[in-house]
Amino acid sequence: VALVESGGGLVQAGGSLRLSCAASGNIFSTNAMGWYRQAPGKQRELVAGIMSGGTTNYADSVKGQFTISRDSAKNTVYLQMNSLKPEDTAVYYCNTLVAPYVYWGQGTQVTVSS
Repeated sequence: VALVESGGGLVQAGGSLRLSCAASGNIFSTNAMGWYRQAPGKQRELVAGIMSGGTTNYADSVKGQFTISRDSAKNTVYLQMNSLKPEDTAVYYCNTLVAPYVYWGQGTQVTVSS
């Protein structure tokens, strides 16, 4: 299983970005996938997750601001991020569990300037 994130970059506060996570290997649309982020000096935290049936969950800090979705035909998960704030600055990672292993992508940097 390999996960490759893309779509990060530098954006001004209030702007938007869409992150993509392309999955390859032994992974199916039934696998739950998630987006995490890690800011400098902080622990990695769950931002959003999407389950096999399409159920989604979000960290309280991004509810109403971020939207996770998936395109099963492309084996790709997206994270639409709107109204970005400087505190959203972090490296964003996608992950998935293909039992018994957890897989991570290499991360994509998101920097929000004030």
